[in-house]
Amino acid sequence: MTYDPNNVFAKILRGEIPCNKVYEDEHVLAFHDINPQTPVHILVIPKGAYESFDDFSAKASDAEIAGFVRAVGKITRDQGLVADGYRILANTGRNAHQEVPHFHMHIFAGKDLGRMIKPANK
Repeated sequence: MTYDPNNVFAKILRGEIPCNKVYEDEHVLAFHDINPQTPVHILVIPKGAYESFDDFSAKASDAEIAGFVRAVGKITRDQGLVADGYRILANTGRNAHQEVPHFHMHIFAGKDLGRMIKPANK
């Protein structure tokens, strides 16, 4: 997967597509998913053009990486998600079903999320 500057998140960052913004700073934009999988489903994206977590972790500046991690924590606290718990997820690549070639992290909350992955049969 290569970065496509016309992906939906790039268009949101450029203001070409609206979003229901939750948080924004110099490095990060966070907004409600338009097709939520849980009662709370927030997407957190870096403002830089990074296609995946691998790309982001290899190429982003220390300030971008720290800003992203701190933003995820701030969002979960500001949204009142810490007490009952939440899940963060970032899909990378084909086998993980990454749909948009712009690194993004999902924050899921608002109900019992169950086990993330079923135990492997041994």
